[in-house]
Amino acid sequence: MQKLLVSLFLTAFLAGCSGFPGVYKIDVPQGNVITQEMVDQLKPGLTKRQVRFVMGSPLVEDSFHSDRWDYIYTLQKGDGSYEKQQLRLFFEGDKLSSLNGDFRPSPGN
Repeated sequence: MQKLLVSLFLTAFLAGCSGFPGVYKIDVPQGNVITQEMVDQLKPGLTKRQVRFVMGSPLVEDSFHSDRWDYIYTLQKGDGSYEKQQLRLFFEGDKLSSLNGDFRPSPGN
């Protein structure tokens, strides 16, 4: 009986040790990686196919807004910090018209 109680106590103790020192927590990236080099390649007038070649498939292609693509990247670090980057691309017909979000094209591009 005493061994059972000790086992239950140790199990409960270890289950509550998510913040236990020395436990490694991994970084969890999700979504589309967005770089400044990718954004610098975007020019008004590019077709959807050309944009997909540069940026990859968008994370969200909203069926209600077919002329808007959303690229979202999140990173939950092991230390508990959180990063989020987003970029919205707008099209008129099949051509890129504008973008907004956390990135802007570099001057001179």
